[in-house]
Amino acid sequence: MSDYLYLFSPLKIGSLVVPNRINFAAHLTNLSHDQKIGDAQIHYYSERAAGGCGLITTEELTVHPSDHAYDKLVDAFVPEVVPSFTKLTKAIHQYDTKIFAQLNHNGMQADGTISRLPVWGPSPVADPLFRETCKEMEPEDIAECIEYFGISAGHVVEGGFDGIELQLGHSSLIRQFLSPATNHRQDQYGGSLENRLRFCRQVVAQVRQVVGEAYPLGLRLNADEMHPDGGLTIKDTMAIAAALDGDGQIDFLDISLGTFYNLFLVEGSMHVPLGYTTPLSTAIRSVVNIPVYASNRINDPRLAESILAQGQGDMVNMVRGLIADPFLPLKARQGRDDDIRHCIACNQGCIGRMGLGYTIGCIQNPAVGREKELGHGTLRPVDKPKKVVVVGAGPAGLEASRVAALRKHRVVLFEKQGEPGGQNLLAGKPAGRQEITGVTRWLISQVDKLNIDLRLGTEVDAQAVLDQEPDAVVIATGSEPKVSPFPGEYGPPQVITSQQALLGEYPIGDRILMVDLDGHHQATGTAELLAGQGKQVHLITPALFVGSQLGPLQDLFLARKRLAAKRVTFTPDIAVLEIQGTLVKGLNVYSNEMIDFEGYDTVVLVAGNQSREELYFQLKGQVPEIYRVGDSVSPRKTDMAIVDGHRVGRSL
Repeated sequence: MSDYLYLFSPLKIGSLVVPNRINFAAHLTNLSHDQKIGDAQIHYYSERAAGGCGLITTEELTVHPSDHAYDKLVDAFVPEVVPSFTKLTKAIHQYDTKIFAQLNHNGMQADGTISRLPVWGPSPVADPLFRETCKEMEPEDIAECIEYFGISAGHVVEGGFDGIELQLGHSSLIRQFLSPATNHRQDQYGGSLENRLRFCRQVVAQVRQVVGEAYPLGLRLNADEMHPDGGLTIKDTMAIAAALDGDGQIDFLDISLGTFYNLFLVEGSMHVPLGYTTPLSTAIRSVVNIPVYASNRINDPRLAESILAQGQGDMVNMVRGLIADPFLPLKARQGRDDDIRHCIACNQGCIGRMGLGYTIGCIQNPAVGREKELGHGTLRPVDKPKKVVVVGAGPAGLEASRVAALRKHRVVLFEKQGEPGGQNLLAGKPAGRQEITGVTRWLISQVDKLNIDLRLGTEVDAQAVLDQEPDAVVIATGSEPKVSPFPGEYGPPQVITSQQALLGEYPIGDRILMVDLDGHHQATGTAELLAGQGKQVHLITPALFVGSQLGPLQDLFLARKRLAAKRVTFTPDIAVLEIQGTLVKGLNVYSNEMIDFEGYDTVVLVAGNQSREELYFQLKGQVPEIYRVGDSVSPRKTDMAIVDGHRVGRSL
């Protein structure tokens, strides 16, 4: 506690005192049920309350039937939603945590294919993501929307919430009225800043009338749209913030950045700096007299403390940090900072899943979204401990060992390399990907604290495993790049895998052709690394575009921008038919044109892996229990390796 003078101090928001300065801020979960708060959501939020955050702000709750941006949106405007609100708030109030509801209308960011209604907006412009031109709201539409904000606020109060946050962030009808980029109206709601503020003020006034003067009410304010064509700037929003604070109707401002034109700013990946919006919260804080929340990539309590100490905010938003480790606040208070599982901003399990319509998850934390079954307190010791031999100390093997040891099994963990980490260490070698190794840094730190017999630099065969007389064996031997993924005569040193390139196993020439069948960071990150060394890199792929799997992770735009700046050449739509030496014979998958790619010093292949499964089949039927986890089952991403390891660790 002595290290945290500010973070664990109370904060007064209107008439309410929040016990500390950590807000589990609003974000999509896809855990609702039948347009109401679902039981999985309640367990999800309760886990973070148990973990010690001072405030929880729910994901957006929609206020009107015209607003459905995704299937799992909660309808705050129907009376039937109130019992689910009550169930949630009662669950949170068991802890020393407050909970606010975020109310929103997505406006032109809604989706008419879901609502089957016209999408509403201030002006008839097309959304950059959904490409649906919205209906310009008529005066009666505006009046109805304002009324529905009030109706929804009444349900929030009835449901026991401690406060309300109105969404003016990246996906918000109110922001669209504020912004000259989306508001082209000529009536009393358009033109001057005073006119563009009118809808916001009317919504605030309506909600305030419903909830009363003492009820905490604030705004999630987009501090800078970073719009390419005349959107809101920090100068604009400083004036907006000062005007709204001067009205005396709001109690806090929660700061965000970016819109659907630049979602990589809304949900920054590891390529974006920690705490990257704090200059904006600092600027807004300088012109208002109410608490201001700082946001974005605040994944560590010491960083949060520094932000508060420097006056960059009065409250810190932690979302992905508390997804990865719900007990981050409690661990910090107890002086257990080294036990915190830090978010690495890979965006694979959280944003990457949600953007595709799946329930929220986390690459490191398999319990996310399944807290009732896998959350805190569900892992119990066994009555009869077993001797468990785990072969392979990559993410899957480390997680299986950790969970098995927590259940009091006796674990022997073999790793043939001199250090644990497996392919996670390799994943950290491409440009800008160093943070990904936080996955195994945390796992290794936990394994070191448990009674696990870790034997590094020890490659075992079937007999060596049998000599241990195990009760159960877990094979986590991983995978390796395919030896000959294409027909032809080729091989090192002219034709190598990206793994060989990253490990520096062979000299690499100045002119490089990279073949990418992955579409993920393995190709783009390796290409960026080599281009940064002064190499001329040409990247070909059968996909529609380079980096085809990076879109949901909010990494596509910046990855391509960095590659273009390093003069990497992209050629999509190419299927490789054959490789002879360094000659790569390709086919355009649409035109059927045959293309020879030649004149390169080195060809680098990102063409898939194959499982190392020999040891599993040698031992199958020779031991009482045997399991495979991670890439030794089939080559996949880190999240599935950890899910496999966790599942097997629980089942032993």
